[in-house]
Amino acid sequence: MIEFKDVKKKYDNGFEALKNINLKCSEGEITALIGPSGCGKTTLMKLINRLHNPSAGTITIEGENTSTIDPIELRRRIGYVIQHVGLFPHMNIGRNIATVPKLLKWDKERIRKRVDELLEMVSLDPETYRERFPSELSGGQQQRIGVVRALAVEPSIILMDEPFSALDPISREQLQDELIRLQRDIKKTIVFVTHDMDEALKIADKIALMKDGEIVQYGSPEEILRRPANDFVKDFIGQKRLEAYQDIPTVRQVMVNNPVTIYPHRGLAESLKRMEAKKVDSLIVVDDRDHLLGYVTVFDVLKAYENEDVTIKDIMQTFNHKVDSHMLLPEAIQQIHELKTPYLPVVDEAGVLEGLLTRGSIVGYIGNEYDGEIEGVM
Repeated sequence: MIEFKDVKKKYDNGFEALKNINLKCSEGEITALIGPSGCGKTTLMKLINRLHNPSAGTITIEGENTSTIDPIELRRRIGYVIQHVGLFPHMNIGRNIATVPKLLKWDKERIRKRVDELLEMVSLDPETYRERFPSELSGGQQQRIGVVRALAVEPSIILMDEPFSALDPISREQLQDELIRLQRDIKKTIVFVTHDMDEALKIADKIALMKDGEIVQYGSPEEILRRPANDFVKDFIGQKRLEAYQDIPTVRQVMVNNPVTIYPHRGLAESLKRMEAKKVDSLIVVDDRDHLLGYVTVFDVLKAYENEDVTIKDIMQTFNHKVDSHMLLPEAIQQIHELKTPYLPVVDEAGVLEGLLTRGSIVGYIGNEYDGEIEGVM
């Protein structure tokens, strides 16, 4: 986690770039810093890796004050992606990606494996692209290399300073999708500077909207869209986005509110009876406080049924993906599609099961909406 406490930045000419910033960038999340030109977003990000130093206040990374860390050592621990990529034109792609691993004296074989792994991660064939030079790549491909170069030594934190803003709209959208996909796998703490509200709403877990060196509003994309703090926020978001958002349902509106559950200490015969009674082929496993633990299918139960000593706990599977009830339905549908899963559990911040988003509940909701429109027409 990155934490800013009472941070200020004042230049020698008296200009206050940042005024009393208090902000937490949570581990494993993308925090977007957004605002008009000159609002202080890039300055705030550059304080993290000490390209600038604060005039007052403290910045900590996982509880460690960055002012006590050697700046060069700190920067090697943090990935950094900039708008114009910054690839070395005289180096091939493999050597560009290997820059920091070489500084850290990794052996050649380890570097080679890491380079190939990173190229494959962004769908660039190592045999094809490893020996090419930046000038031989498209802008979007160069930016992909910039992103994976920042991942080379597996930093826990990545700073991204308007990395896609120089690209054409199609390449930009593709790279946004690529970043979202990557983040699901790598779970890095990413601070992303942008001036594009659509980009922030699409990629960020949290958004810090800035004006004149201050954070005007901080929250999830949904919180900001639902409850703009003031007229400045409303104007920055734009009336069209606000109006469009009002018609987009959230997971809470669509999910099954009372999914069929079972405790982990229960037996297999009981689980089969419960499935039969409720006409389902799987059960959600929770503890006595309704914290989500996993799930079992009828196939899991039948496979282990002959062993009377086996309980649900012994055969349950865990969920790799969950959603929260505030997520917008289109995003949740996209996850279901990409994961090829029939449902996703809905949990709160404490991990308590709130419901289940299923393909059936989605179809039912859409059907009801269309029925209402048809009845209105008739």
